[in-house]
Amino acid sequence: MLSYRHAFHAGNHADVLKHCIELLLLDYLNQKEKPWWYVDSHAGAGLYALTEGFAAKNAEFNTGIGKLWHAGNLSEPLKRYVAAVKAINPGGELRHYPGSPWFALQCARADDRLKLFELHPSDFDLLAGNFEHVGRRAQITKTDGFNALKSVLPPQPRRALTLIDPPYEVKDDYQRVPAALEEALRRFATGTYAVWYPLLGRADTREMPEKLKKLPAHGWLRAELQVRTPARDGFGMHGSGMFIINPPWTLAATLANLLPELVELLGEDAGAKFVLEHHSQ
Repeated sequence: MLSYRHAFHAGNHADVLKHCIELLLLDYLNQKEKPWWYVDSHAGAGLYALTEGFAAKNAEFNTGIGKLWHAGNLSEPLKRYVAAVKAINPGGELRHYPGSPWFALQCARADDRLKLFELHPSDFDLLAGNFEHVGRRAQITKTDGFNALKSVLPPQPRRALTLIDPPYEVKDDYQRVPAALEEALRRFATGTYAVWYPLLGRADTREMPEKLKKLPAHGWLRAELQVRTPARDGFGMHGSGMFIINPPWTLAATLANLLPELVELLGEDAGAKFVLEHHSQ
């Protein structure tokens, strides 16, 4: 199935969580001069218009970046995130939202490289167009990102952030994520891997993080943001999570402050809350 289009959800509360953490991970890699690779298994279109098309239909960005656009007294991680979005909105009006590859491009230095995979034909064409100006810094391939990870791991510089962010429109995605990570860790045990997943009224979203905890990694971190009370009928996404394998040692302390702030800023009712767990060997 290839019906999913991330443009419908661009800039929503889930994107805020995902992209704040992505920036924290990439900024940590940038503390050393040695280059890194950014690998994205489901890259999407890379950049989204918010005032027209799919994103304007439900305007989900109003549940996320829209709430932060004019907010004051933000913490440094949120200031960093909002500034990255404002960088592609030079007029001061929120008209565009960057996808995960675009945030990575903003962090990338001259020798850093992006390896982007996208199977949806329309999104692949948009991604290729949005990144044609970066030349050899970004390699874009139209293929199944789960299967493609083996083609780029281990990375040449032995430093990488791999983002696995499938649409979860088919149940198999919940099984393919742990399987892909198990294979990736065999090829590149010391890499950092970030998995995004939705919080839905189904068992899959509760079971997958437990499977990820059992992978043979040096450590892991689980961060979830629930913005509303789950619907009684189980319909709809009430939050999302990020599961990080081999996280930076600084990440847990940063998220211990960031997640309560996101609950306060993005929470929609009394059911808003966060989860933060981490373990290191």
